[in-house]
Amino acid sequence: MSNRLLGAVEAGGTKMACAVAREPDKILEETRFPTSEPEGTFAQVDAFFTQAEAKHGRVDALGYGTFGPAGVNPAESTYGQILKTPKDGWEGVDVLGFLREKFPKTKLAFDTDVNAAALGEGRYGAAQGLQDFIYITVGTGIGGGVVIDGKPLHAQPHAEIGHMRVPLLEGELDDFPGSCQFHGRCLEGLASGTAIGARWGIPATELPKDHPAWDLEAGYLAAMVQNLVACFAPQKIILGGGVMNQKFLLGKVKARYLAEMAGYWSGHEDLLVLPELGNQAGITGALIMASSA
Repeated sequence: MSNRLLGAVEAGGTKMACAVAREPDKILEETRFPTSEPEGTFAQVDAFFTQAEAKHGRVDALGYGTFGPAGVNPAESTYGQILKTPKDGWEGVDVLGFLREKFPKTKLAFDTDVNAAALGEGRYGAAQGLQDFIYITVGTGIGGGVVIDGKPLHAQPHAEIGHMRVPLLEGELDDFPGSCQFHGRCLEGLASGTAIGARWGIPATELPKDHPAWDLEAGYLAAMVQNLVACFAPQKIILGGGVMNQKFLLGKVKARYLAEMAGYWSGHEDLLVLPELGNQAGITGALIMASSA
């Protein structure tokens, strides 16, 4: 076991996770709390690491996986900042500025939360041994981390899978305007947890298994899968996030995707899987980022 102390933050739009570890898969201490306004959220991050360093020693390297959009290109002036986000109060927040002030001697790694989760699943979870795969989170929003040749795809701006356009499904629900404040009926505006709640007036977690919402959800996620396969030809697509905690939904998405691809691709019966690390994928990936910083 390494003597280095690794720190990690998984900054989701709804919840934050902080952890310290000697190895990415052996967490010594962890906490989770709601993502609020920046000042209060950073105060809780600060408090966690202050007490963790008092117990375990100085954090040598820290990985921060953030909700987006975010500046992830070190060559850009926006590196380390939150960009045009629907998360109230966070647009323009300098995350790396906070980290550099808090950890002046600590190596830092900054990326998206979905890229972090993809790294976690790639090393310890559902994509072990694979070089080309995609991690999708379907929760408050929809995001994805694309891994090619074993490395997360980086671009500026970074990939925003949740904002792809998908065809509206036929039926009486076509008039739903979508929940995305920027694009209305993009994938996130039609199929995120936020969209489900807005469409039906009930949170996704409270909808019964036989509710028509799930066939609609499966249809939109199947369209996303076909788009991703056509663009990236991944070995696996991992479907995570709070909406996918309804385990029956995976089977619905699989069936819809296999039917709609009409035999064009073969060997895709095992393409779609759930995360093996559950809600630990992101924080584990952020610790992997720290270990490589």
